[in-house]
Amino acid sequence: MPRRDLLEGPTPIQRLQRVEDALGSSLNGVRIYAKRDDLMSLGGGGNKLRKLEFLLGDAAAAGADTIIATGGRQSNFARLTAAAAARLGLACELVLSRMVPRCGDEYDRNGNVLLDDLFGARIHDLSSGVDSTRFAEERAGELRLVGHIAYRATLGGSSPVWSVGYAACALEIQAQSNSLDIDFAAVVVPNGSSGTQAGLVAGYRALGLDATRVRSHTVLAPAASAIAATVEKANAVLTLLGFGASVGLDDVKVSGSQLGAGYGVSTPAMVKAVRLMASQEGLLLDPVYGGKAFAGLLADISVGRYAAGDNILFIMTGGSPGLYAYASDFLGADDTKALNP
Repeated sequence: MPRRDLLEGPTPIQRLQRVEDALGSSLNGVRIYAKRDDLMSLGGGGNKLRKLEFLLGDAAAAGADTIIATGGRQSNFARLTAAAAARLGLACELVLSRMVPRCGDEYDRNGNVLLDDLFGARIHDLSSGVDSTRFAEERAGELRLVGHIAYRATLGGSSPVWSVGYAACALEIQAQSNSLDIDFAAVVVPNGSSGTQAGLVAGYRALGLDATRVRSHTVLAPAASAIAATVEKANAVLTLLGFGASVGLDDVKVSGSQLGAGYGVSTPAMVKAVRLMASQEGLLLDPVYGGKAFAGLLADISVGRYAAGDNILFIMTGGSPGLYAYASDFLGADDTKALNP
């Protein structure tokens, strides 16, 4: 498939030894590893770059000179699309909508939004209630009239083509698992628009491995909706890759326990998880995706969902610029600074 190289090679897998030490006996013998997909040099890094390799490959095949991306005000996808467009010499327009009940300079002008501007993207800041998909379609039409070829990505970039990046990541994980001689009982990710989990599920199925090892915590939709969307995308990826195999509802494991009040709305468990990772490992989780997923992983361990001796791989999907847009949720949250297993 058409692909534009945006990564520097496989991202490392590291054991979270100090997190394990802090949790102590509450781990019940479970070992936690992190796959550092936040460690990518372009644009601040993050899982969207794996997907953008194929999305921008598709755009290049279509002869596009402009990329139009849609997302929330603090979209990681928008940030990395802008960064990748800058690297590849493409014009970039971002259609940002109000998906989270937050406002003020902290949220509206900081974090990813600041970086969008630095990367040279043209930002369309939509008011609440404006249809971002329709706006992007109309904007693409306007650009065509003046001689440009605009490639319009779906909301958050989620599509079968986009998800191929994490089917490739499944192969990368398996190669690293063999090299490290570590069998991962589960691979844990956040589930937003389902693309990351769908790609991994498709990749595991294509490799003839147990797709139920891929587990997620939804941060956007109710669990049932996230499962259905993941199944649909995973099967579309398998079709794109030419595999006759398919997955069903029983092959996709999604928990809704960390969703809280909704997308982009902080929870006490997320704040604790972010503080734990930062204070023990010096690593940054984002508040919207990774923070909630890591909180879910810790909760699952605490209730005995994993057996003693299990190795669990948590994929760090990046997005740390979003922390600056949520500063007030962490500053002054003194009661969450210490973890009490």
